[in-house]
Amino acid sequence: MRDLTNDNIVQFSKNGINYIQFRILNDLGIKHAYSLKTDGINFMHTGGELATEKKSYKKLCDAIGLDFTRIAKPKQEHTNKIKMVDKPYSPEEIGSYDGLITDKANVVLATVNADCILYLLYDRKNKVIANVHSGWRGSYQRIVENAIDKMIEEYGTNSKDLIVCICPSIRKCCFEVDRDVRDMFYDRFSFLDEINKFILNGFAENKFYLDTVGINNCLLIQKGVKRENIYDSGICSVCNDDLIHSYRTEGKSYNRATAIISL
Repeated sequence: MRDLTNDNIVQFSKNGINYIQFRILNDLGIKHAYSLKTDGINFMHTGGELATEKKSYKKLCDAIGLDFTRIAKPKQEHTNKIKMVDKPYSPEEIGSYDGLITDKANVVLATVNADCILYLLYDRKNKVIANVHSGWRGSYQRIVENAIDKMIEEYGTNSKDLIVCICPSIRKCCFEVDRDVRDMFYDRFSFLDEINKFILNGFAENKFYLDTVGINNCLLIQKGVKRENIYDSGICSVCNDDLIHSYRTEGKSYNRATAIISL
């Protein structure tokens, strides 16, 4: 298979599963991974896929030295809600949240995607991690900022100490939206100097290309995160759909990837 390794990420194939890791988090000793397409692997949490989900998490966790029974995973319903956890939870137990935070060393935070952005955050000073799911609705609701606010409020995090890693997701080259979504984002984020770089005219009438990663990066920097501490995989899920799950290309039969992180 092709190798997505670049300056910020390294690709691995181990224990029967393909995944990437961020160089910076490896350097800092933070166990984590983002799964790539692998036959028989799916992280979707539905009645018919629970056995596959369990097997998939065991394979990925075993590959990087984590205990899959320690996973905390939210329900993910495109909210801006963040929950602090101190032990493993199923999506049913956590409920409708799209981001998790912990300072406990024996908890594995998990989120899933198939085009949406997944953020892995690490407060180096206070030893706190977060895992945040941000689709276009979550980005519009500024969920990654909510996560930082929670880390500041509950753990005394200083934004300048944060490492922010951006997993593969749909990028502006492929994220075509209708005028209603374009207008929502333009109205809400018109205060950004670069807004006209993040919302581009499409090739068809009333179609536009939206750069949610770019918008969120500006918001992160305004929040106090150092630009040099934002590590983007730079990988578009649609352009690389041979290796990465994408709702836009797989349609209703899509599978989900996962991002996991643990102290």
